Amino acid sequence: MKECLKCGNTYLAKVWECPRCGGTPETTYGFHCFAPELNGDGEFFLPESFEALAELEAESFWFRTRRDLIMWAIGNFFSSAGSYMELGCGTGFMLSKVAETFPGLELFGSEVVAAALIFVAGRVPRAELMQIDARSVPFIKHFDIIGAFDVIEHIEEDERVLAQIKKALKPGGGLLLTVPQHPALWSWIDDYSCHLRRYTASGLHDKLLNAGFEILFSTSFVSLLLPAMFLSRLSNPWAKDNDPGAEFRRSQRSNRLLETISLFENRLIRSGISFPLGGSRLVVARRMH
Repeated sequence: MKECLKCGNTYLAKVWECPRCGGTPETTYGFHCFAPELNGDGEFFLPESFEALAELEAESFWFRTRRDLIMWAIGNFFSSAGSYMELGCGTGFMLSKVAETFPGLELFGSEVVAAALIFVAGRVPRAELMQIDARSVPFIKHFDIIGAFDVIEHIEEDERVLAQIKKALKPGGGLLLTVPQHPALWSWIDDYSCHLRRYTASGLHDKLLNAGFEILFSTSFVSLLLPAMFLSRLSNPWAKDNDPGAEFRRSQRSNRLLETISLFENRLIRSGISFPLGGSRLVVARRMH
């Protein structure tokens, strides 16, 4: 069901027009905008910047192996799902792989900046895309799966976002969540990335349980590479004046080696191993009621 963010009415319709108050969302670049005050109208987030990010994602072992892990989680835990929403879909790097791997899924994607959706639409033309604030999701009991990948650490009201995700999921619907982990790994890169926190496993689990989720599976990843990651943070080799993408931009040889290690780690996770420590955490959860 859709929810009118103006009057709170819920309704079933193909169009975004509330039958009670007649409210309709604004549009920017052809996309429905439910939080236009946060949109920025592309002033600070131009389509070209998302294209540069997409190129970085496509080359980086970290983005590729995280995507591989999430594709496994969707297929392993929610193989019968019919609909999927990605909150904070960025450039569409993940959403395009979901579309390729699960062609039967009805796809939805959202970003807080409508300009990003121009790029996503080119990569995933069959997805319904919209600009929303993750703290006010205009759906109730609508989706079988919601994914939020390295999103909630950017938002002060992360517990409110989890409550909104639960509201938008059908009873029994699934949540796939990734976050940066271990406060001790905090560095200027987190500051530059506008992170507000790095999570502990127990803290994240508590927030999910309090929001009404049942945790089906939880594991760290970037675990085998954690010592190298810790040393890189400790030594802080990337000065603030340098390219912030330097952490992900490596030589082909180095990238292949790190990807091989990370894919091996993914195989261990798929076999049922849950790593207690790692640079990031994946949680698979289900709405309890």
